[in-house]
Amino acid sequence: MVCGLLACAFAFGSVQAAPRQTTRSKEKAAAEAARAGIQQKLNALKKDISRTESEKEDAADELAESEEKISDANRSLRELADEQAETNTRLKDLATEEARLGDTIAAQKRQLAKLLREHYIAGNEDRIKLLLSGDNPNRINRDLQMMAYVSQAQAKLLNSLRTNLAAVEANHAETQNARDELEEIAQEQTSQKTLLEKEKAKRAALLANLSSKLTDQRKQASRLEQDEQRMSGLVDRLTRLIREQEIAAAAERKRQQELAAARAKAAAEAKQRALARARAQREERERLAREAAKEAAKTGKPVKPLPPPKPEPEETRVAEEPAPKPEAPQRSADTALAADLPSGAFESLRGRLPAPISGKIAARFGAKRGDGPTWRGMFIKAPEGTDVRAIAAGRVVFANWMRGYGNLIIINHGGEYLSIYGNNQTLVKQAGDAVKPGDVIASAGNTGGNEESGLYFELRHLGKAFDPSSWIRF
Repeated sequence: MVCGLLACAFAFGSVQAAPRQTTRSKEKAAAEAARAGIQQKLNALKKDISRTESEKEDAADELAESEEKISDANRSLRELADEQAETNTRLKDLATEEARLGDTIAAQKRQLAKLLREHYIAGNEDRIKLLLSGDNPNRINRDLQMMAYVSQAQAKLLNSLRTNLAAVEANHAETQNARDELEEIAQEQTSQKTLLEKEKAKRAALLANLSSKLTDQRKQASRLEQDEQRMSGLVDRLTRLIREQEIAAAAERKRQQELAAARAKAAAEAKQRALARARAQREERERLAREAAKEAAKTGKPVKPLPPPKPEPEETRVAEEPAPKPEAPQRSADTALAADLPSGAFESLRGRLPAPISGKIAARFGAKRGDGPTWRGMFIKAPEGTDVRAIAAGRVVFANWMRGYGNLIIINHGGEYLSIYGNNQTLVKQAGDAVKPGDVIASAGNTGGNEESGLYFELRHLGKAFDPSSWIRF
């Protein structure tokens, strides 16, 4: 029987588990689907701004598609590199675990082989020989118990061996799954790199052809004014949308609180009714007990036992149970722009906010901008690809290409405070993403037709731009 168990254990270990299908693609598809509603709404805002402008021709528009694709490709490569590093770490851990399991299984097989050899040498009829030996019954009983202990140890060893063999097969399957994911990542990286090189070449050609035209356009005051109006229009629409969502969220919180209060009140009233019924029932039983005692004293008969108390109604027991806590409303595309931060959180950081990028300030708020309007923000020179970081916690409410600002990202910090980051090469975060202070949200560039590489940065409150100098530690 022991040999049969060993054969089953080895056969189990030899079966090759079919490699599992990776879930990475499904998870990515689900994440993209969750963003679809947000992005559709923001794209509609962007198109609405374009329709309201009288000027439809702009040389920078020809760069929009190319610069957006370059940003997407760079973001994808960054995400794929992070995935690759995590998967490689997981593979190393799996290899270490597989080596440990292999050593354990080898030791268990050696131990089992030794037990089987000893069992074979002793013979398979040990129990019968002992019973027929005519030896002392106490000794026979002791020997039989010892043999039972040995059999139990063998069975336990076999079970442990089976468990470890199953763990090895699971390890193999997970390792194969991780290798499949690495292959998927490598294929996507190759595809994204090809796309990136293609779009960079296209953008270089466009810049060469449009360089002089872009320079002329940037000198025109009307173009700069249109850029500012475009930004103000976008901020006003986003501010209104965020305000509407915050009002809706506050109304939902109030509704949940009122519902919880109503449940608590109903539970308290039910409990009071139950206590009153219990008190009345107890008093009634005490009265009946007194009357029965008097009757027994008169007649000399034993006191009759009182009937058991009536069971408490089901609705009372249910009402006395604590009401379940209301579930937090699910974040949908209509509430994904709310910052979810306490009131005054951003204002309390005034003068202590970190700079969004490391570089040289080339233009300050309020300075004259050539022959055009004054600067509504700051321009910080920095090499292409330099990390751009969130200055405070918040939620990304816009991440897209915009005429005059290139790849643009806007973060809502609550209290109707917005931080704006323009001219980026790559947008790392997307609309709806929550960010923490110092998170990398983009990389510096010169998109939108800007002549120099760097970051255009603004702070706005209630839709109006204000000087960041007293807020940011540059």
